Amino acid sequence: MIMGQTEDKVRGLANEAAGNVKQAVGAATDNEQLQVEGKAQEVKGEGQQALGKAKDAVGDALSAASKAVHNAGS
Repeated sequence: MIMGQTEDKVRGLANEAAGNVKQAVGAATDNEQLQVEGKAQEVKGEGQQALGKAKDAVGDALSAASKAVHNAGS
């Protein structure tokens, strides 16, 4: 796994968690702006995680293709 993929996933999880906390605090304090910011941060985190997973899939596909080419040449 390439470091960027891991970073995307970790940042995504952190943003999701922070967004959920903001939403909960916003709901508890009746602060609609904080709830909106929290939801936006949560969605950002989900996107970051999806990007990391997509990078994983591309890396896996490239690795499999490389192995297939190598095996075909043997």
